[in-house]
Amino acid sequence: MKLRDCLPAENVVVGLQATTKAGLIRQLSELAADRLPVGADEISKALLGRERLGSTGIGDGIAVPHARVKGLDRHFCLFVRLAKAVDFEAVDELPVDLVFVLLNPDNQPNHLNILSGIARKMREDKVAQAVRTAISPADIYRELCPPEL
Repeated sequence: MKLRDCLPAENVVVGLQATTKAGLIRQLSELAADRLPVGADEISKALLGRERLGSTGIGDGIAVPHARVKGLDRHFCLFVRLAKAVDFEAVDELPVDLVFVLLNPDNQPNHLNILSGIARKMREDKVAQAVRTAISPADIYRELCPPEL
């Protein structure tokens, strides 16, 4: 599964304001709930539950909070570039400014493939830099999901 299969262009958000990890997760949950048939409370509870197992801050200012959520029939991804980096208890202790949210149906096991694809993509220096300096959500989307040749 390719990133573009679960990340439509309208799920790229720029300039979100957050000051804490918990507040950020709440806002991310609300953004996701606006696009899904699942409530923000259920999404937030699932994401916070996963964070209790260990931070999904993967380093270099990037976090990939993810969780299984009942009621989904497909994988869902949301990308957010924050207005200002937030402490996310990341493995390298750097604050996070780029966030992918990945929500998975209970019955679909291939979310690890999507997670590893996101991590590989964002570990490319050119991609992270381009996403950080992009002007619009459309520019970010083109970096994350380039057109197929």
